Amino acid sequence: MKADRLLAVLLLLQTRGTVPAAELAERLDVSVRTVYRDVEALSAAGVPVYAERGRYGGIALLPGYRTDVTGLTADEARALFVFTADDAHAALGLDAALRSALRKVMAALPAPHRPAAERTSRRVLVDPARWMSGPRTAVDIAELQDAVLTDVRLRLRYRHSGEDAPRDYTVDPYGLVVKAGVWYLVADLDGGPRLFRADRVHTAEPTGDPVRRRAGAELADVWEALRAEVERRPSAVRLRVRVHRPRLELFRRLNAGALTGEPRPDEPRPGEEPGQWLLAELAVSEVGWARSLLAFGPTVEVLDPPEARALLAEAAGVVALYADGGRPGP
Repeated sequence: MKADRLLAVLLLLQTRGTVPAAELAERLDVSVRTVYRDVEALSAAGVPVYAERGRYGGIALLPGYRTDVTGLTADEARALFVFTADDAHAALGLDAALRSALRKVMAALPAPHRPAAERTSRRVLVDPARWMSGPRTAVDIAELQDAVLTDVRLRLRYRHSGEDAPRDYTVDPYGLVVKAGVWYLVADLDGGPRLFRADRVHTAEPTGDPVRRRAGAELADVWEALRAEVERRPSAVRLRVRVHRPRLELFRRLNAGALTGEPRPDEPRPGEEPGQWLLAELAVSEVGWARSLLAFGPTVEVLDPPEARALLAEAAGVVALYADGGRPGP
């Protein structure tokens, strides 16, 4: 609707200052000509908006002009109050600010929308953490946050997975991303994009030099490219397993990221009922990953590769340990 687009233009200008017409057109998915028509419409409605020509020109509001906009729809009001059970705001030091901001937004909402927004905040909770992921070590991201907000280069001492000693890097940060409760620093290293887990950063020291990012690169774009690269990495090991149907849903849920396809029925062995066992394939990083399947006991059997079966056969020693009821007491 045109009214929604005019409101979007007004809010963007109020937030960003001077914005090129081409950027407004891209954000609103309209033509540049339509943007200029919208500017004329806003001007006719009494909004002090104007266009500046030239290399650094764009659309802008007269300095000092502000407007209080409370024309939210019912759905927009509810969307603001879907709470997330996550420590992201706390890690950024913004949890108190979030609560204060939501109180102010609630007070500014049109009266008919307040009850629905309040019910939404009490009835809908988003928890992004996976089941049985275990407690996470608290991570102090204050130094990383200061660097990304002040646009300075960082000197990191960073420990890679599987290594004991940290390495030294000088990076150009784009920003911070929290994925499934894990914080990452997205930065360029020697002109190429890299991910650094915040919980592996030993020290982060600002160099005082301005950040050197690639022209036109934004955090969202760099993150998307890095995320896609991680998901495209080939897994080194394929596990072929047999799953008992009553445990299939739990097996599928806990191993969704490793499953290469939908489990299919397996031929019954002597004494088994047809349809009770299924074959599945898991793409994993190493053979040792198969140990996690021991939690399923006899309801999941690893068929291939042989080295994975041999690894799990070592569990026979654990069985023997408990076969006699455990060690006698003193």
